[in-house]
Amino acid sequence: MNELLANVAIGLDTAVTPVNLIYCFVGVVVGMLVGVLPGIGPLTAISMLLPLTYHFEPTTALIMLGGIWYGTAYGGSTAAILLNIPGTTSSAVACLDGYPMAQQGRGGVALLMTTVASFVGASIAIVILMAFAPVIASYALKFGSADYFALMVLGLIAASAISDGSAAKGLAMVVFGIILGTVGIDIYSGGTRFSFGFLELANGIHLVTLAMGLFGVAEVIFSVGTRARRAIDRSSVSLRAMKPTREDLGRSWRPILRGTGLGSFFGTLPGTGPSIASFMAYALEKRVAAEPGRFGKGAIEGVVAPEAANNAADQTAFIPTLALGIPGSATMALMLGALTINGIAPGPSLMTSQPALFWGLIMSFWIGNLMLLVLNIPLIGVWVRLLLVPYNLLFPAILVFICIGTYSINSSSFDVMMVVVFGALGCLMRWLAFPAAPLLLGFVLGPLMEEHFRRAMLLSRGDFMTFFDRPISATVMTISGLLLLWTVVAPFLRRRRVATNP
Repeated sequence: MNELLANVAIGLDTAVTPVNLIYCFVGVVVGMLVGVLPGIGPLTAISMLLPLTYHFEPTTALIMLGGIWYGTAYGGSTAAILLNIPGTTSSAVACLDGYPMAQQGRGGVALLMTTVASFVGASIAIVILMAFAPVIASYALKFGSADYFALMVLGLIAASAISDGSAAKGLAMVVFGIILGTVGIDIYSGGTRFSFGFLELANGIHLVTLAMGLFGVAEVIFSVGTRARRAIDRSSVSLRAMKPTREDLGRSWRPILRGTGLGSFFGTLPGTGPSIASFMAYALEKRVAAEPGRFGKGAIEGVVAPEAANNAADQTAFIPTLALGIPGSATMALMLGALTINGIAPGPSLMTSQPALFWGLIMSFWIGNLMLLVLNIPLIGVWVRLLLVPYNLLFPAILVFICIGTYSINSSSFDVMMVVVFGALGCLMRWLAFPAAPLLLGFVLGPLMEEHFRRAMLLSRGDFMTFFDRPISATVMTISGLLLLWTVVAPFLRRRRVATNP
């Protein structure tokens, strides 16, 4: 307990420095803005701002990027409730009951209660992060290269198998991402791989270039002409209309706690995260409700439970990323990339080698969520006006920022051309229904997997059984094999079930 308090003191001392407070504020405000505006999302925003991390201290950079990540969850429900257009994927569930509440003139109540639910869910999840991340890291310090390789294999298979869409396509994208990660100079032989004669590729493909193309440019191109403007009832979001009734409060506190529990659990699992957590929380509330017929017609439980779940998942997603160095989602992969860009090795040693960074980041979560709680309600009027900005003005501005950010990394026009190439690739992947997130995970984890694989092979003198000799790696590899087998078998079982039950 004394050690935890000492770590909290170190974190607070780091988080409350003026520069970190400023960039925490910038991060959460940008996150709210990104969440409110449909079609951008945290991945696009973090990709656009990743070049700025070159000019910051690593702790400051992560605090700002983290603020964007969990700030989008607060803002994402605004467009969902007011316009029936989710600002983020995890806020899609808020449309089901939030928009009917707005139509009934209770949009202000829905927005206020989602803010409260978001804060409670995030706060409890931060406590869980503080309690479990150091424990996991202390055990992870005993891991060898074979164990790390096995964990990364499990994370990539789980991310592709559990996420939405075809599992086979997800696995294909993971492999493609790993291949892209091998471009550049081999760390062992010094030879150049897959550069195709381009000197600019000798140092590999830059994470910022890939992320901006796949998520930024592709999102803009794919969204142009698809966004419709809808009318907003401004009277329903006035401060007078935001006061919840005693019945609203009575119906909300249990769903908030249940949603927080589900979100905290799903946030730690690779490939699940806030989107699945919010849908699961909604399904659970509908299942346990005494009057399930109220759902879809403006039930407050259907708004607060998913919001608590996705905010809790946003926080606990940092547990595997910080404690093991294994991201569970594409956004966490970008966070990991921000660490490596600044020369910091992610993993269990991060807490002992960089205690100010680790605990400063966690303490900034408390500060950022308090800022969001205070800011979200007064800024609703601003968000309403922003939702009326024509998208034909918004999207070109995003493209300009992407090009400027990419060029600023190496002052290279080649990087800008690579963004265009990856943007075209991202559009093609969307048209063919290939998910982009597994590709980014494979790209980030690929070099680390190769390093641990080759080190394990050297230590075992080429014996592949090294991955099954140690209890940890053997257990994880077995789970990975079973999950991969389920990925292959599940589609056949579904087709058979459909054929027998037409």
